[in-house]
This record gives sequence, C-alpha cells and structure tokens, in this order.
Amino acid sequence: MTTPTAPRLGTALARLLVLAAALLGVLLAGAAPASAHAALTGSDPKDGAVVATAPKEVGLTFSEQVAMSPDSIRVLDPSGRRADTGEIIDLCSGAVVKYGVALRAGLPDGTYTVAWQTVSADSHPIAGAFTFSIGAPSATSVALPEQAAGGGIVGALYGIARYLSYASFAVLVGGGAFVLLCWPRGASVRPVQQTVVRGWLTLTGATLVMLLLRGPYTGSGKLADAFDLTVLQAVLQTKTGAALTSRLLLLGAAALFVAVLFGAYARRTDPKERKDLAFGLGLGGTVVAAGIAGTWALAEHASTGIQPGIAMPVDILHLLAVAAWLGGLTTLLVALYRAPSVERSAVERFSRVAFASVAVLVATGIYQSWRQVGSWSALTGTRYGQLLLVKIGLMGVLVGIAWISRRWTQRLAERTAGAGPETGTDPEAGTDPGAGPETGTGTGTETRNETGPGPESEAEPDSDEEEPQEQDAQEAPDAERAAQLARQRAAVATARRKKARDADPERTGLRRSVLTEAAVAVVLLAVTTVLTATEPGRTEEEAARTGGAAAGSAAVPDRPVDIRLPFDTGGVDGKGVVRLSLDPGRTGANALHLYVDRPNGKPLDVPEIKVNLTLEEKGVGPLPVAPDRIQTGHWSASGVQLPLPGEWRIQVTVRTSDIDQTTIEKNVKIG
Repeated sequence: MTTPTAPRLGTALARLLVLAAALLGVLLAGAAPASAHAALTGSDPKDGAVVATAPKEVGLTFSEQVAMSPDSIRVLDPSGRRADTGEIIDLCSGAVVKYGVALRAGLPDGTYTVAWQTVSADSHPIAGAFTFSIGAPSATSVALPEQAAGGGIVGALYGIARYLSYASFAVLVGGGAFVLLCWPRGASVRPVQQTVVRGWLTLTGATLVMLLLRGPYTGSGKLADAFDLTVLQAVLQTKTGAALTSRLLLLGAAALFVAVLFGAYARRTDPKERKDLAFGLGLGGTVVAAGIAGTWALAEHASTGIQPGIAMPVDILHLLAVAAWLGGLTTLLVALYRAPSVERSAVERFSRVAFASVAVLVATGIYQSWRQVGSWSALTGTRYGQLLLVKIGLMGVLVGIAWISRRWTQRLAERTAGAGPETGTDPEAGTDPGAGPETGTGTGTETRNETGPGPESEAEPDSDEEEPQEQDAQEAPDAERAAQLARQRAAVATARRKKARDADPERTGLRRSVLTEAAVAVVLLAVTTVLTATEPGRTEEEAARTGGAAAGSAAVPDRPVDIRLPFDTGGVDGKGVVRLSLDPGRTGANALHLYVDRPNGKPLDVPEIKVNLTLEEKGVGPLPVAPDRIQTGHWSASGVQLPLPGEWRIQVTVRTSDIDQTTIEKNVKIG
C-alpha cells in the first residue's frame, strides 16, 4: 500500500514563481507602458493646425494636475532646433489645468513639432507629440524617440519592483498578523521566521530600486541615470520620492517589530507577559503597517480624482485586508509544508481572519470600482474596466477555493475530535507512537557498549596509571556512538511524523487547496499591479469626450481653484495681477486667498479689495465676500460658502487709491 504524499515545497514554490513570471510578462507586454491617470485633452494650436502667423506660445490642457519640469514641453522647428524659450508658463485657471511654453520671435514658416513629457498626479509618466504649421506645412527632420515614457528596460525593472513591493508587503504584514492572531507558536518556527524576514528584505530592496529608477522612469529612460545624484535629488523633492523615503523609514520600524516578534515574544513563557507583549506588538504593528500602506495611497490613484479624502483611507484598508488574507495564506502554506505541525485551531482562526478580510475587500473594492470606473460603459469599454472584470473573476475563484479549504479544515476538525486523545496518533501532537521500541533498542545498545571491549578487557593493566587512560579511550567512542544514535532516532522520529502527516487525507487535501489558493493569489496580485498603472475608465472616457477641444476646459474635482486676474485702475501703481485661490474649490465652505502683485511680481499694497460670487444659471448671488488684510499684498477670508455646483462668476474689485478702482471677473467651474 502506497502512502500519498504532498508535493515538496520547493517544487510548489518553483511552480508558483514560474506562473507569476509568465502571467506578469503577458500582462505587462499587453499594457501600455505609459498608461496613467492624467490625459491630454486639448492643445493650442491644435494637432495638425495651420496658422497664418506664429503664435506667442503653445499651450497644453490636461485632465488633471501634472508635475512640470523645464523640459516638459519642447517645440522643435523643421530642422530639429528648439523654437521655444524653455520657460514653462502656468496657464491654470479655475478648474482648467493648462501649461504652456513661450515661442521665440521671428519664427519662419514650416511645420513645428511639440513634444511633451510630464508626470501625472498619481505618479505615472505620460508623454506625447503633435505638429502644427506656420504659413504652410513643410518637411521636417524631427525624429522622436520610439520608446514611450515609462517603457524600455527601465520601465520593465520598475514594474517588477512595483510587483515585488506589493507581494512582499502582503507577506510581511500578513505573516506577522498570522503569527499574532492565529498561531503564536509560529513565532518560534524557523520557516515562518524566514518567510516574514524575506518579505521585509524584499520590500526594502524593491523600494530602494524604485527610488533609484524613479528619475529615469519618469525622465530620460536611461538606466545609467539611476545613479545620477542630481536626478536622485530631484526625485526626493517629488511626491512619489517623499512617499518612497517615508516607506524606507517605516520599514526601519518594521524591522524592530520583526525582531521583537521572533525574539522576545517567541521566548516568553509566562502567559500574562506573552499576552501583554502580543497586545503591544499588535497595536504598534497595525500603526506601522497602515503607515506603509499609506505610502501607496498618498502617491497613486487614491490621492487624485474625486473624493481623495475618502479614497485614501479606503485604499489603506484595502491594502491591509489584502495583506492579512494573502500574506497570511502564504505563511499558512509554508507552515503546512515546512513546519513539523500546525494546530487545527490555528487554521480555524485564520479561516475567520480570511473571511473578515474578504468582507473588507468587497466593501472597499466596490467603492474603488465606482470611483475609478464611473459608468457601465467604462467597465466594458476601457482597458481599466476589462482588467477590473478579470480581477473580480479571480476574486470569485479565490473565494471558491477558500471555501474548499474551509471544508477541509472542518473535516480535519471532525476527524481529530472523533479520534480522541487515547489514540496517540494525531500528527499534531508531535509524538511518535513507535518511539518506545527504538528507544529500548538504543538503550540496549548503549548497555552493550558499556559492558566492555570484549576479550581484551580480561587483560591485566600494565600499571595503575594506564587504567584511567584506557577508560577514557573507551568512553570517547561510546559518547560519539550515543550522540550518533540520538541523531538517528531523532531523524527516524521526524520521518515517521512526516509520513503520518502526509498520509492524512484531510491534511493533504488542505495543503493542496491552500497551494491552489496561493497560486490564484499570485495571478490576482499580478493583475492588481497592472491595474494600478492603467488609466482609470472614468478618466479615459472624460478625455475621449473632450479630446477635440483646442483649449478645452477640464474640470478637476476637489482641487483648489487658482486664477490670475490682471488689472489696471488707471492711476499711480494702478497696474498689477490678482492671484485668487479657493480651497478646496468645491461646494460648501472654502478658504479664499488673494495675492496682489505688481507687474514685476513684488507684492502691491492696496487700500481695499472686494469679491462677489454669482451663479447666474441658478439665480444665486451675487454673494459678497470681504477679505481681511493679512500682510502686504495678501488678503484672506475663511468659510466662503458655495452652495451649489456650476459655472460661478468671480468678480474682484481692486481699489488702488481714493478714486482709482476697477472690477475684473472670470468664470470658474465648481464641482
């Protein structure tokens, strides 16, 4: 009769690794490398336009805020030389995100190429190019790079590092949670310790790689620039650079958590001390884990778009739930294959943790799906929506396999309860029913060895001094044999326990179902990684609707309204610019700030400034606002109420002397 055995862990992990690499390659190969959250919605001049005279500037309009650098917009003449001044102009007004670059004077006729590259608010690089002509189209020698922003070897390495960071975060956080909540004895099990420590090492390494590759990933695309200190310094000043740096600092705190978990906590024997330490580790570990999860929420999709104040906490909860489920599942898999035994109660507790995690994932996932997709058409008609459907399908498969694992756990519990403690064959007990005879054999062997060395023992010693030396010579091999026999007995006992464990059909079924669950989880994580680098369906549809506008307005919900209003009262010091900011720029209470500048940019002190807000389409207003003077050139008002969304007219009255004043106005869209 052959005893069924479970597959070895090395083979199982190798299969998982090959599956993950293959799937990740397919997904990344099919994904647009520069797919991101922001999109170009308009340009001035339009793509392909022919203008009679050279414009003073070229403007680009985006669907949401982007980070611009001095070389983000380049205008090249037909021969490939720069036709712009290299100075980026902020043309944002109200809810419109627009940037431009001034052109040089006296440009000749011909076809000009506008090449642009920037970083969207959710940290992904975007780039593109278009042409316009002055006078008449002409031939052009401009050759644009074929590699898209965020592509090439740098993009591939950055994508792999992003995937590893998600996976290792799940293992680190989920492994620690599994030990504290489900299997405290696992803190002293070496394979479990190795799994969690490797998760920490991988997350730290992946974060460092992402920090070094961030500059070339969003810029030149050259791998050599990863070690350029100037590029690294620029990265550290960005939102993503700050998030990665914060993650490294939090990983230092996580290292302390891991050291205490597998050190002081594992060695504690007093139940009260162990419980108190577990509470402290749980509280501190939750704070650190939430902080690490927050570095993704603050730098990616959750930090931009609609309702970022709700989306970021929801994203943190989503990541923690993923880690508790999939990271705990990985640790359970390692324990089932590598640990001498795993208590049934530990598997049952993890089943409850996994159920709670799935409930959180469903709730947070529904909100995130609505926020990023927005419509049924976007769910089926955009790449983001299609990937989301794949993810939902994989989640369903994963939940189904988890249900099977739960059934195996219940059968294991029923069999263990029915066996009773008197059977003495429960693999969890860690005892060897057949150890008695082997122990007796060993003892007999030791007795036989101690009897003497046979006939040679009858010889009389030559002297009294030789007898102790002869006894020492006999005792040395006896001690070595005893140690060898002890090792053999331990190896036999371990093999017997493993054989009994592997012959248990319930336990074998549980291991296989958990292994399958982990394999599907690897695929699910790969799809999630690609999803985070894909333009959300809501944004893609909005960009498609407004893509034909030359200087189209792109409303950016929940971002401050910033407008510039030039004025001239006609008197002394009567010229200047009013910079107005409404924060957060949506219905409800807003903070109003006004900055009055001279033409040279220095603050201008004016005697009085007033603001009126009107929503004509709804018959609201004018609503007067009397800001307070804060300092020279700075006026402010808090609690400015905008009761309804719509196209609001903002009128600003500036008085520069007793008799000189003017009123300037601009319409802005409030979401």
